Amino acid sequence: KKVMKKIFLFLNLFLFLEYIQAQKFDNYFENSSLRIDFLLIGNNKEAEAIVTNLKKEPFFAGSIQNLIYPNYGGYRIEVKDSISQNIIYAKGFTPLFKEWQYTYEAKQKKCAFENSIQIPFPKNSIFIEILKRNSEGNFECLLKEKINPNDYNIIKEPPLQFNISIIQKKYPSEKAIDVAIIAEGYTQQEMEKFRTDAKKLIDEMFSYSPFKENKEKFNFYAIESPSQESGTDQAGEKKYKNTILNTNFYTFGTPRYLSCPSIFKLADIAASVPYEQIYILVNTQDYGGGGFYNVVNLVSSDNEFSKEVFIHEFGHGFAGLADEYYDDNAGMQEVYNLAIEPWEQNITTLVRFSEKWKSMVAPKTPIPTPRIPKYENKIGVFEGGGYYPKGIYSPMQNCIMKTIETNKFCPICSQSIQKMIYFYTN
Repeated sequence: KKVMKKIFLFLNLFLFLEYIQAQKFDNYFENSSLRIDFLLIGNNKEAEAIVTNLKKEPFFAGSIQNLIYPNYGGYRIEVKDSISQNIIYAKGFTPLFKEWQYTYEAKQKKCAFENSIQIPFPKNSIFIEILKRNSEGNFECLLKEKINPNDYNIIKEPPLQFNISIIQKKYPSEKAIDVAIIAEGYTQQEMEKFRTDAKKLIDEMFSYSPFKENKEKFNFYAIESPSQESGTDQAGEKKYKNTILNTNFYTFGTPRYLSCPSIFKLADIAASVPYEQIYILVNTQDYGGGGFYNVVNLVSSDNEFSKEVFIHEFGHGFAGLADEYYDDNAGMQEVYNLAIEPWEQNITTLVRFSEKWKSMVAPKTPIPTPRIPKYENKIGVFEGGGYYPKGIYSPMQNCIMKTIETNKFCPICSQSIQKMIYFYTN
């Protein structure tokens, strides 16, 4: 009876805390979104942020219980109540600009990159701050701006209209993870193929743990956004297609690296559904993809490895997982400061390893752990990861965040994904 009483008290406390959080949301926000379009401008040493547009959009897909996201991402947006200055919403993200700053090109010139982020629409005036994680791992403010929700400059037009297929939906947005699948390089005549391609890849996703155990917690919407031509740009081969989002391979000179420069247009399309993640499905047989934490994921539709790439990139975009391979830096230099612990949960520099997966390493497993058959299926600390052959370590010898030749996430990556699923849905 005492045990049951404790459980009952715990459940009551949990429900009370949920009620308090929901009340907090209702005190500050409406059940719609404020979309903030901004440019990140700079070179390898400088960065600034400039807000270009504000839009009220009809859907807010995030949790109303958990308003402060984990301290992940190369950038972060914080929303503060204008009177109390308390943080009432915060979310990390990693834009393409963050990676571009580590390229050779960034040493030669400045560039501007489009970015867009949704926050719940405020009932009263707020301050937003866009923060950048510096080389020491700390956030510094790039922009602080006051926003009055009654400002006539906030655009309140209805979103673009497209045919939408609900591939899967069981729970409402506040208890689920909403994913918008967007057609790129599909003509109007190819939309049946788009729906089939999207359904096939989503079904494959749920063959992987921990997604298959949480299948009902995901909502998927397929947005039929037609292009003038099939395919995508192969800039390095001087082949170009007129597509709705101007996606392209050869990002940073890497043939397989897919990215989308037209983020404002992407946000216009995605606004027609509730979303927390965006996945661009690119109609091509060429191998490749890209994933940017809380920004966008991309994959080619018809390559023999599209399934594996689809899963791998969602690991980046949804859970903020790092690449665990170490033989290709994708045209980037000096991405990590080896004197600090990276924020990504599946790599370590051993600086603060106790905060990572140290407790999951068996006592007899050496640290670092040699990449030999004896430890092939063991959790360890294997040198090589995050594009670095030395100085960065990963949890297992094989994981889909390292190679598409495996069909599973390692336990550390699985745990990270599970934590994010819980955050969004509880």
